[in-house]
Amino acid sequence: MSIWTDLTPLSFSVSYVDAGGVPTRTLRAGDGTPVVFLHGTSGHLEAFTRNIAAHAEHYAVHAIDMLGHGYTGSVDKPSEIPGYVRHLLDYFDAAGIEKAHIVGESLGGWVGARTAADHPDRVASLQLLCAGGTVANPEVMARIDASTRQAVATDDIELTRERLRLLMADPVNATEELVEVRHRIYHEPAFVAGIDNLLSLQKMEIRRRNLLTVEQMRRITQPTLIVWGRKNPFGDVPEAQAMHAAIAGSQLELLDDTGHWPQHEQAAIYNPLSLEFLAKVGA
Repeated sequence: MSIWTDLTPLSFSVSYVDAGGVPTRTLRAGDGTPVVFLHGTSGHLEAFTRNIAAHAEHYAVHAIDMLGHGYTGSVDKPSEIPGYVRHLLDYFDAAGIEKAHIVGESLGGWVGARTAADHPDRVASLQLLCAGGTVANPEVMARIDASTRQAVATDDIELTRERLRLLMADPVNATEELVEVRHRIYHEPAFVAGIDNLLSLQKMEIRRRNLLTVEQMRRITQPTLIVWGRKNPFGDVPEAQAMHAAIAGSQLELLDDTGHWPQHEQAAIYNPLSLEFLAKVGA
């Protein structure tokens, strides 16, 4: 499988949008109610190429590079959750989105959850795919920080390959095409220059003041789907269960043989699950 073969069945565009002064890379496809896909730490919109075509049959899909990630611009300060939320809302405004279904993986779920809690009028529903932000595990934080920095600091593509494979239960899903896409991003001068800011949430003091609290999750009243891999290397199943308990009426789905990218590794399961959830929510 290839990114191009995943996207070939549909008409799509990749462009840059001025989101509050930040040039923001976005892939758009389909028509209808907006569904916005948000990736994880040091990720990029290609995390969702196995999902875009299926969702674009029914919705207006927006997959973006988040603030300071991929080819999107950044601001010269540590990247914290309120800044990511502000950038997302600036993108909504620039793209003419009044309200959207948010699908967030890892960091993207963290940002999506805070947006849903703090700006409920902008979020129609929420999907949390191995979402981060509820715990501060020093071992996991150190692994994310070190593996990312090592891959960015040297031109050895094997380090990028290892970083991507960390996300997968089956390393075959870290395709060479994805490795090359990420390696190119990791070595863009702007990305290299901003790596300290991008990884700021892996510092304990900064992470703690940004954590999703139970009180914040209880404020999420939108329909919420939580999808978790039983082999997620960056978060154990009890984290998903705690989110499920805190978000009233949420739906929890645990996927076997799945790591940190359930939407990618188990696209054949995730896509119908997501579309069924969105259909129940209603456009």
